[in-house]
Amino acid sequence: MKSHLQKLEVLTTAIVMALGLSLTSAVAADKPQTFTGTVSDAMCGAKHMSGSPADCTRTCVKQGSKYALVVGDKVYTLAASDKAALDNLDKLAGENAKVTGTLSGDTIQVSTVTAGQ
Repeated sequence: MKSHLQKLEVLTTAIVMALGLSLTSAVAADKPQTFTGTVSDAMCGAKHMSGSPADCTRTCVKQGSKYALVVGDKVYTLAASDKAALDNLDKLAGENAKVTGTLSGDTIQVSTVTAGQ
């Protein structure tokens, strides 16, 4: 009987810890974060097929691709509706930039874009 209660306590503790971690992740996902990387497009990512990275990015975006930020081996799709942010992404195509926004999966909801260092 005691063994059954101990197993139940362990299971309950594990469930409570898992819920706590998932809530912490959800709260962290809502907080703006700053990412530094190279402005690209979601279709090409880090590997552009034609022209300079800046020209290829602009061409792909004009054809419907979304902007992206390449951070190391990771490519984040950038969701931006603010005209100033979109203008900055266009200016910084192929260059290093700092993007601040909220991360959801592989997509950053952009709030600001500035030149990176």
